[in-house]
Amino acid sequence: MNPLAKVDKACRENSIPEKVRSQILQRFPITVAGINRIEKASGIQFPMAYVEPAAIMTAPDPHSYQYGILFARTIPVMHEDKLRIIIQMSAPLIAYGLKGTIHAVLAHEFLHYLDLTKRISRMELLSDEISGNLFENTYTDETRILAPGAVFADKTLLRHITKKFPAGFRDYKLEDKTVKFWIELGLPKIMINLDSNITKITADSLARMNLDAELVRKIEDIEARGARMRRRKLY
Repeated sequence: MNPLAKVDKACRENSIPEKVRSQILQRFPITVAGINRIEKASGIQFPMAYVEPAAIMTAPDPHSYQYGILFARTIPVMHEDKLRIIIQMSAPLIAYGLKGTIHAVLAHEFLHYLDLTKRISRMELLSDEISGNLFENTYTDETRILAPGAVFADKTLLRHITKKFPAGFRDYKLEDKTVKFWIELGLPKIMINLDSNITKITADSLARMNLDAELVRKIEDIEARGARMRRRKLY
């Protein structure tokens, strides 16, 4: 999968200007470096990922003028009757995000990937439901990831995650740039109503998904390390 295929297509179709495409291509090596860093720090291969040439926005309801900006999502999708987990990165993140921000967002989504894989391996997931309330969604998001310190052997990366995700992701400079240089210029955006952002996964689909046994074992080891870390903090 070419992670920039949709960006190239959007430029050919004049959805985004060549200047924006060039900026994304020029800064994409930061993303590649982040993926390599995460793989080295965790000992686990990063899942399939691609850049969506749009700003991904959420609203509590379809008639609200308030919205939030999502810079990346971990999405389970059905492809050729098989379930796959893909990381979707928004173009504004790649175009305007600082190195630490991009790496932190990638690492955070990687934690979601591991957690989703864990839940699928245990047949704990029939549908991934997301609350329609942004505050509730932030809380749920934080309860669905494995302990970063148990996953990554990279102190700098851990600091980036802690700084950017104290209680839900916030990067005001990146948000301002996304609004000014993308949304207000009328570049593509995807509006998502959180109430309808639900991925339906049947038990039959889960049963047909072939998971890497070594990956499942590593996730179990991470979970055990996380439990030990929590006990040390308590006692």
